[in-house]
Amino acid sequence: MKELGTLYFFCGKMGAGKTTKSKQLALDKHAVLLSEDEWLSSLYPNQIVSFEDYLKFSALLKPLVKKHVQNILSVGSDVVMDFPANTQKQRKWFLDLASEVQASHQLIFLNVNNEQCLSQIAQRRNEEPERAAFDTEEGFIHVTKFFEAPEASEGLNILEFSGKEY
Repeated sequence: MKELGTLYFFCGKMGAGKTTKSKQLALDKHAVLLSEDEWLSSLYPNQIVSFEDYLKFSALLKPLVKKHVQNILSVGSDVVMDFPANTQKQRKWFLDLASEVQASHQLIFLNVNNEQCLSQIAQRRNEEPERAAFDTEEGFIHVTKFFEAPEASEGLNILEFSGKEY
């Protein structure tokens, strides 16, 4: 039987370091990296101006991405997804994505406190001015209301990092 790839995905509040960690992991694992931000900005340029717009376009993207990722996993390549897995519903989508093709998975939970997240968001705002409209304390507070830390009962392989250990 052919070896399948592993699906890696991330959970962490806005500003926790999911994108930075996903890029490093993809390099370390020689894996295919897929970034939701890149897909959304390429497919829907200048159309995402609110959190509600993001939710709408993210939902449109998922069916296409799911099949694509399953095809990559099926040929034995690892996939690192820089897509949020910050709610139980989002994590179930990732779990189904992997299990439907019998691929293994790893959820990397970046358990970072609000102060550190806000500090990293402020730094990102300076480094990437085009994100300034979304990278605000108000945006962080709004998005964090929806955050759900992963639980063992979800049936996920969870690797947790906190603070500066990554």
